[in-house]
Amino acid sequence: MNTAQLKKQYVEVIAPALMKQFNYTSPMQIPALKKIVINQGIGDATQEKKLIDVAVNELTTITGQKAVATYSKKDIANFKLRKKMPIGVMVTLRRERMYEFLEKLVRVALPRIRDFKGIETKFDGRGNYTLGIDEQIIFPEINLDTIERIQGMNITFVTSANTDEEGFALLKAFGLPFKNAKNA
Repeated sequence: MNTAQLKKQYVEVIAPALMKQFNYTSPMQIPALKKIVINQGIGDATQEKKLIDVAVNELTTITGQKAVATYSKKDIANFKLRKKMPIGVMVTLRRERMYEFLEKLVRVALPRIRDFKGIETKFDGRGNYTLGIDEQIIFPEINLDTIERIQGMNITFVTSANTDEEGFALLKAFGLPFKNAKNA
């Protein structure tokens, strides 16, 4: 994949369009994609320790960057959880890998979802967006024969936008297929 192509598209097409749409006076006001954070919570990891290793390997394969385990912050007796137990995995993508993953997500992974009608338009109030995916098998790097269990993930797009409307316009221009293409 040519990541320079997506970055070039942002510089030449998306940024000028956003500047015009929101009447910015400075190019520094134009919202940009800062990072993409992929997070997998693995609740059953309290019983089976190898689930964390499997998830780290899968997320590393999907993103092309080493994933790290996340650890619990406190004891919760009802969940048989102790402080500093591994309970999930995450990876933060920036620069080239971020654009590479975004292109793969929009062009390959999302169209592979069965009965796909678009993604929700719920933003966090500051122009950031989190997309929940139910199955890791939509990514082409994952071999179905080696999967032990279907695992979902959250993908958070962190932007420099100040409002949801600006963040929506930015992510829509990058090609994210929102359900109702009105305003956020």
